[in-house]
Amino acid sequence: MTSNSKFSDHSDTLQSLLSDADLDRFAHVANKLADASGEVIRKYFRKKFEILDKEDSSPVTIADKAAEESMVSIILENFPSHAIYGEENGWRCKEKFSDYVWVLDPIDGTKSFITGKPLFGTLVALLHRGKPIVGIIDQPILRERWIGISGRRTTLNGEELSTRTCAKLSQAYLYTTSPHLFSGDAEEAFARVRSKVKVPLYGCDCYAYALLASGYVDLVIESGLKPYDFLSLVPVIEGAGGIITDWKGHHLHWDASPDSRATSRFQRGGSWGQTDSPTSTRFITMALKISTELCSPPLPYCLGIIGGTMCSEL
Repeated sequence: MTSNSKFSDHSDTLQSLLSDADLDRFAHVANKLADASGEVIRKYFRKKFEILDKEDSSPVTIADKAAEESMVSIILENFPSHAIYGEENGWRCKEKFSDYVWVLDPIDGTKSFITGKPLFGTLVALLHRGKPIVGIIDQPILRERWIGISGRRTTLNGEELSTRTCAKLSQAYLYTTSPHLFSGDAEEAFARVRSKVKVPLYGCDCYAYALLASGYVDLVIESGLKPYDFLSLVPVIEGAGGIITDWKGHHLHWDASPDSRATSRFQRGGSWGQTDSPTSTRFITMALKISTELCSPPLPYCLGIIGGTMCSEL
């Protein structure tokens, strides 16, 4: 894979629709969102607060909710016609459909946050007609911010960066949040990959993808992510010279509206316009394209987010 792999056909199409001034303005506001969220999160980090459980038993805190609200208010002030989809409060929009959708995860890795581990992150994505055009991974405690903008090089605190070359899968460093998050065929697929890499590592949540974009790791595999968990990663990974697709090489696309369910409206396609639905909402994310040998037999219901440098053997 060449360093220009991020400039794919869909990125070129987006560039023809959006001016540099448009992208600059969107990125400016996205930075303001991360600033506001970070200010809230730092006030609560390693402090005592109530921890609640959602319906799916995942934890949520006052920091999650307040951080999301701080971002929502800025979007409403700057782009009142844009739709918003947040992990904590779902949809907010004036119209049933909008060309622009902000997708927010105030604290990706709430369990890390509540246990004092500074490897969680704030995720901000802006979609234009279903395509991620701006993405941010922000670590507010370490004050590290990865910014991806369609058609541009990803930056970390203003400095351009890139993924690293991985000659063989046997030389790859792999990250996943936890091997216990995989089950069934997904568990088998993960085990096949894990057995062939050099070093498997665990933890980090979205921070693992940031490390991948910075060229420190080669492979990230996850299971069960939702749109707010991964859409911000698309511009970041692509802008660092990587690719981000499903296991069949299809680009990621989310056509969503307030009357759709986030987990069932995730789309995949050979082009950005394709809207065939997966047969299940469960999917696996990866930072390298895994060969058909490793993913055989095929897992038709599993979608994969693929980014990073391509091992020559894949």
